[in-house]
Amino acid sequence: MIQLRKPAVAGLFYPSNPQKLKNEVLQLLSISVPPTISSNIFGIVSPHAGYIYSGSTAAFGFNLLKGKKIDTVVIISPSHREYFLGISIYNGYAYVTPLGEIPVNKEMADKLVDGRGNIFRGIQGHRDEHAIEVQLPFLQCVLDDFSIVPIVMGDQGQIFVDVLANKLNEVINQNTLLLASSDLSHYYSATEADQKDSIIEKDINDFNIEQLSNDLANKKCEACGAGTILTVMKTAELNKKNKSIVLNRTHSGNVSGDYKQVVGYLSAAFYGE
Repeated sequence: MIQLRKPAVAGLFYPSNPQKLKNEVLQLLSISVPPTISSNIFGIVSPHAGYIYSGSTAAFGFNLLKGKKIDTVVIISPSHREYFLGISIYNGYAYVTPLGEIPVNKEMADKLVDGRGNIFRGIQGHRDEHAIEVQLPFLQCVLDDFSIVPIVMGDQGQIFVDVLANKLNEVINQNTLLLASSDLSHYYSATEADQKDSIIEKDINDFNIEQLSNDLANKKCEACGAGTILTVMKTAELNKKNKSIVLNRTHSGNVSGDYKQVVGYLSAAFYGE
């Protein structure tokens, strides 16, 4: 068993030098100031591209976590590089970034295993996946002492969304944050991407899980981590945290200058009284 999950995309998606990485994250946080939300944040949606493209959008969500009492961050990721049936929770004891190790909350991870093979401890999906990894340096810069539960959804179908949301509802507490790692549409023109991504933006702002599910199923919009977003929203609903706000939405063309094929990014927060 691999005990430590070492960085796979350091030097590619973000700087591998610790000081350069910290400086870049702090710079992104300084320019991405979200509105004030007085309630505790239950969950966020955060993009997972290279920092040059989506880092400023991601920073909006992470800024909301400053000063919050968060002991454990459950990070739910799609699987970009390997398909497997079910949901894989990393079975090692820590993820590593250039800023140091982040321990896995083994107790919570073990409680999430459903015993039916839907949710299991394993390495599947974690080997080279970037969608969890790119979130971690931000968390290390805004939280003081925390653990993680790194989850990769090999299948984001409805049955697995429901299974994971129900299990999360059983084990999380008031000091747990849920994080859905997802980008939006891929490789459409900027105009078409905006049309598709604005639908997700509206559905999230309306906290309309059913409408978002339908819009995704009918191809009106898309997100590589659609199941991760729906899982966090369903868990929030079960906890009566059904307020939401989209903090920022953009696309890669704003950085690359290529508006013919862009990738969409969004950050959002879920909360309640």
